[in-house]
Amino acid sequence: MAKVVTLGEIMLRLSPNGQDRFIQTDIFRIIPGGGEANVAVSCANYGHDAYLVTKLPAHEIGQIAVNSLRRYGVNTEFIARGGDRVGLYYCETGASMRPSKVIYDRANSAIAEANPEDFDFDAIMEGADWFHWSGITPAISDKAAELTKLACEAAKRHGVTVSVDLNFRKKLWTSEKAISIMRPLMQYVDVCIGNEEDAELCLGFKPDADVEGGETNAAGYEGIFKQMKEEFGFKYVVSTLRESYSATFNGWKALIYDGKEFYQSKRYEINPIIDRVGGGDSFSGGLIHGLLTKETQGEALEFAVAASALKHTINGDYNLVNASEVEALAGGNANGRVQR
Repeated sequence: MAKVVTLGEIMLRLSPNGQDRFIQTDIFRIIPGGGEANVAVSCANYGHDAYLVTKLPAHEIGQIAVNSLRRYGVNTEFIARGGDRVGLYYCETGASMRPSKVIYDRANSAIAEANPEDFDFDAIMEGADWFHWSGITPAISDKAAELTKLACEAAKRHGVTVSVDLNFRKKLWTSEKAISIMRPLMQYVDVCIGNEEDAELCLGFKPDADVEGGETNAAGYEGIFKQMKEEFGFKYVVSTLRESYSATFNGWKALIYDGKEFYQSKRYEINPIIDRVGGGDSFSGGLIHGLLTKETQGEALEFAVAASALKHTINGDYNLVNASEVEALAGGNANGRVQR
C-alpha cells in the first residue's frame, strides 16, 4: 500500500458524557483527534503506511496523543517533541434542533510555535505517495503556515501527490486572512476538497446553491469547480454536500470533477448521528484511499462517501472502520443487521 503523510495539529477533545451541556457536567472524556490526525488514522485502517507530522510536548499529556495514534497504526516517527502544551478543545454534542458547540483552547500549542528546523521535510517526503494537509494548519499560526508551505514544496520536489481539505474555521482566522494564505498555497495542490463555505471563504468561489435552505443540487457547484480547476490546475475538485435537517439528521453525498466529467455520489440519510466531528476528515481519508486504489473517480468518491457516512455513527474523532466495512456499505449493504 501507499506511504501517506499528513501535517497538522492533534488535540485533546474534552467532552461531557452523552448530550450533556458544558454547564451541567462534572466529567469530561478525553478524546484525541484533529483534522490531519483523523485522516492518518483512516488511511492506516485501510492498510496504508500513514504518518502524522506534528509537534507535541515531551510530557505525559503529549504522550496521550502519541499513544492514541500508535494504537491505530499511525507511524509517529516524524513527530517532534517539545513545547509547552497540547491544544485542547471542548465539544458539546447537540441533539435535534440544538447544535453541537466547540470552544477552542489551543493558543500557543507546540505545533503552533514549531520552527522549520524541527522537521526535515525532504526526509519525511522521501518515498511518499501522498501528502495531505488542511486549512486548519496554516490557520493556527503564521509559523504553522510557513511549515505548511515548506512541506508542500518538499512534496513537489519528491513528486508526491498533494491534497488539501480547505476546512475554514472562523474561530481561527478571517476570510480575508484565509484567502491571502490559502490561494498562494494552491499552486502545490493536486486534489482540492472542500464544501461550499470553504470554497467561498478560503478561495473566494461561491456556488449557486442555497445550502442553508437545504438545496444542494450538484449543478450549482459545476461552475465553480470549472473555475477552480482552470485557475489552479487541480487534477480533481471535490465537495461534500451536507443537508443539515437537525443536529442528529443529515443528508450526505459528494461531487467530484476531473476536468472531463462530473460524478455525483449516491446520497445517504444519516439518522441518528452519533458524532459528526471528524466526518469531513473521514471523507478525505476515504477519498485518498479511493484515488490510490480505485480505477475511476466515481468508485473513489463512492468509497469516500460511504466511509464518512459510517463515521457519523462512531463516537470520537477517528473513523474506526476497515476497508471491507466501507465496501459493504458502498455496495448497498445498509440494513445494519448483526454480523454473526
